[in-house]
Amino acid sequence: MSQPATISVRDIKEMRLERHWSQDQLAEMSGLSIRTIQRIENGENAGLESLKALAAVFEINIADSDKNKEMEQVREEEAYAQKVKGFYKLLAIAVMSLIVPVILAVNDTANWSTLGWIFISWVVILSVYSLNMFDFFGEEWKSKLINRKFKKK
Repeated sequence: MSQPATISVRDIKEMRLERHWSQDQLAEMSGLSIRTIQRIENGENAGLESLKALAAVFEINIADSDKNKEMEQVREEEAYAQKVKGFYKLLAIAVMSLIVPVILAVNDTANWSTLGWIFISWVVILSVYSLNMFDFFGEEWKSKLINRKFKKK
């Protein structure tokens, strides 16, 4: 007996269309909800049981390596979102901490220098945070720099 084909989760929609099945028909045959089929076809994460059900319907093995790559991508996206969230929180704290010094500086011109130093301090703090959290000078930047300098394509 021949070995079942191995296929990526991304190919589920293509396989369904090749068989002229609707999402409703695939959902019924696999025992999954239509919404689950839609999510999987749109590239969202699929649970192991959902993958097993689809593999049984199509008589295939679903490639685990793609699932691992997708999970790693989701982790990277979540980590990036958390970094951006942290930056916005720090920015909000900076803005709120400047409210009282601005009010004092408006009421008494002698406080402008204090406001200036506080503002400069926050600019430095936000800059250092950004440089540490975001990869401004990573591999992509390095490749572009080298390509531009040596005219590579």
